Amino acid sequence: MSRRPLVTVPALTLADLLLWHWSLTAPHTVLAIVAGLTLPPLLVASMWLLAVAGVTALARGVKASRTRASLTRAGRARSRYVQQADALNTAAQTSTTVPSHANLPTPRYAPARTTAPLPAQAPVAAARERPPRKLAA
Repeated sequence: MSRRPLVTVPALTLADLLLWHWSLTAPHTVLAIVAGLTLPPLLVASMWLLAVAGVTALARGVKASRTRASLTRAGRARSRYVQQADALNTAAQTSTTVPSHANLPTPRYAPARTTAPLPAQAPVAAARERPPRKLAA
């Protein structure tokens, strides 16, 4: 949201209020009527702009704190990942065991498939119980 209307509209409202007050104290009836008629819409617009600016500032604060919290969580997760990777690297570097046939994992074999025949499939014409709903153009 631009700050220009946030400054301009309340300034116009204050100027209109001062003009209305001055025209009521001096004998300027037409000016008092015009300034009095423009004052309520300017007050409503000022209040609306201030409310929107307040909600926007509140939303930015919440978004910033959520972003900060997520960055903190991401940093913690990243540092945990780096620590795990460092631990694995140091373990791999310090490990001097040479794999031999005795300490290799045993291979896993898939179970044998049966060669039973597949059930017969129904003919396509028998599967269609009702005519298609598509209309010819």
